[in-house]
Amino acid sequence: MAWIFLFVAGVGEMFGMLFLKLSEGFKKRGPSLLALLSGAASFYFLSLSLKELPIGTAYGIWTGIGSVGTVLLGIFIFKENVSVSRIGFILCIIAGVVGLKLVS
Repeated sequence: MAWIFLFVAGVGEMFGMLFLKLSEGFKKRGPSLLALLSGAASFYFLSLSLKELPIGTAYGIWTGIGSVGTVLLGIFIFKENVSVSRIGFILCIIAGVVGLKLVS
C-alpha cells in the first residue's frame, strides 16, 4: 500500500501546482481552496507512505512524480514550450524515479 499512497501523494502534488497556477496568486477562491486541499492531501498520503518507505526514496519519488506531472500539465493545458532538451530532462527525472524504486 505504501507505493500506492506515494503515487497518490505525487498526483496530489501535481494537481496542487495546477490549482495554484489557476488561483492567480490566491486571488481566485475556488482554485485557491483546491490548491490547499490538494497540497494537504498530498502531504497526508506522503506521510502514510513514510510508515514503510525510506524517507529519501519516498521524497525523491514524490517530487519526481509532482515535477514530471506538473511539466506535462503545463505543456498540455497551458501550452508551455516543448523542446528536445526539456523532454530529455523529463526523461532524466523519470529515470531517477525508476532507479529509486528499483533500489528500494
